[in-house]
Amino acid sequence: MKVIFIGMKWRLLLLSQFLVFTCFAQSFETTFEKSGGTQSVSYRDLIDFYSRLDNQYTTIQVDTIGPTDTYYPLQVVYYSNSSQFNLQQWKAEGKLIILVNNGIHPGEPDGIDASMLLLRDLATGKITVPDNTALAVVPVFNIGGMLNRGSYSRANQNGPVEYGFRGNAQNLDLNRDFIKMDALETQSLAKLFHMLDPDLFIDNHVSNGADYQHVMTLLSTLHGKLGGAMGNYLHQTLEPAIYADMKKKYDLVPYVNHWGHTPDSGWMAFHEGPRFASGFSTLFHTYGFVPETHMLKPFKDRTIATYELMRSFLQVASLQASQIKSSRKAQQDQYLQRKFIPIAWQVDTTQYTNISFHGYKAGYKPSEVSGQPRLYYDRNKPYKKQVKLRDTYRVKDSVTAPAAYIIPRGWHRVIERLRINGVQLQEMQQDSVVQVTAYRIEHYETTPRPYEGHYLHSNVKVSHSQQHVKLLKGDYIIPVNQPAARYIIETLEPTAPDAFFAWGFFDAVLQQKEYFSDYVFEDEAAKLLQTDKTLYKKLNDKKQDPTFANDGQAQLDFVYRNSPYYEPVHMRYPVFRIEQ
Repeated sequence: MKVIFIGMKWRLLLLSQFLVFTCFAQSFETTFEKSGGTQSVSYRDLIDFYSRLDNQYTTIQVDTIGPTDTYYPLQVVYYSNSSQFNLQQWKAEGKLIILVNNGIHPGEPDGIDASMLLLRDLATGKITVPDNTALAVVPVFNIGGMLNRGSYSRANQNGPVEYGFRGNAQNLDLNRDFIKMDALETQSLAKLFHMLDPDLFIDNHVSNGADYQHVMTLLSTLHGKLGGAMGNYLHQTLEPAIYADMKKKYDLVPYVNHWGHTPDSGWMAFHEGPRFASGFSTLFHTYGFVPETHMLKPFKDRTIATYELMRSFLQVASLQASQIKSSRKAQQDQYLQRKFIPIAWQVDTTQYTNISFHGYKAGYKPSEVSGQPRLYYDRNKPYKKQVKLRDTYRVKDSVTAPAAYIIPRGWHRVIERLRINGVQLQEMQQDSVVQVTAYRIEHYETTPRPYEGHYLHSNVKVSHSQQHVKLLKGDYIIPVNQPAARYIIETLEPTAPDAFFAWGFFDAVLQQKEYFSDYVFEDEAAKLLQTDKTLYKKLNDKKQDPTFANDGQAQLDFVYRNSPYYEPVHMRYPVFRIEQ
């Protein structure tokens, strides 16, 4: 027998290495892995995981961004091969920056757990990313929702055992908050977004809707709405490359935007306005993507698919980094040169793309609840077929670009949001009378029930006129020729679907503040009609309407509204345009 003696020093060294390896393997194994893919991490374990990862690896850094509606701050985790986390240095080196957001809906936790695997595997060298790419990951955006943990709020979802809730600490759906910014975490994320100016923004989700074979679907920013150099590059090059890389692992399909019946004949691509995170990102010429795993697939499969799609994004984007950056720069330059700026879009139903869809045959049978016919999918009858994706959107409404907007200082809630989004404002140094284009709100419709804390306006109609308005020291001029131009126009033009007006930020101008007492104004109205022949004629013309002719109050009101006594600010939109 051959006996080998190992000295005490070497035995201690081997033992210490074994213990380090064992502790490492245990400490960086995630809840998802420990449970065999059935459980999602809790908030406290999530933050602890990234804190330890930061302490262990120089390529990982955890930073606090800002406040949320909970006690806990919003955090971001950075990954860079160079172990340098200087943003200015990243930009000087021309690094491609990818921002990943998780847990905007914590009941859809796939991205939360997948990102833990991704960042750990990058840090340990299990997977790599080229040096030209830097990654920023928000571990969980909706902390309040993640802390509100349960097992029943996602009635149609196949796992995990427990998960968070859709509403945040204010019960807001944060994926509707990116214009109104009612939540502190939305304001914090916006500040991070503008600090990074990411080239790609990825917002991880889980879908609802029809049943089908695909584990992963992808909602991309509409190429027609994006427009210009970026729209063309997204549609022709970037998106096809992502699909091709993902094809090696999963049959990726565009987000199945279909509700109520089967998607067998195709569907319209989802229109993500700027209230949504991905729609918000495109206002600043960033490529926006929303991975949507299929709710009925097991949590384990969905999380791994999310992990693999993020790897595909890293792979494709790093290879195309120079083209992505040049298309963004070209888009910014093109936008500032446009005379007519789109503010609303609609689908072109005559245009479509054929896609390969893997579905299940559907049918109807009596409901065991109601006895009425109910839709069901037969998973024993899968199929593959070509369906039509109507993904071309055309301009529905546009405006001419002004040289600048003017907003009085008193509208501080709007001014605060402009500043959060990097808008440059110039403060007026003295009282001035300025010639402007002023809008008057002629028509609007309002939802009968609140939507995310607001009563939304829509179908807004305005008239406009040239006026000389008195502006005060401290009011603000907002030049349009700046990087945030698209955001400025789509939020300050009152007819834009997600404008500040639509969200009710200017509702005070819709209410009259002064009026008259009938018996007093009767004599003044008679004098006005005697001295103002134009008003006299307008009143008599209006009396051709029999109903009006028999309504004394309506006639008195008509005289008042056409007199100097009627307040000019009623129904006048308080943001003015200075034309080119």
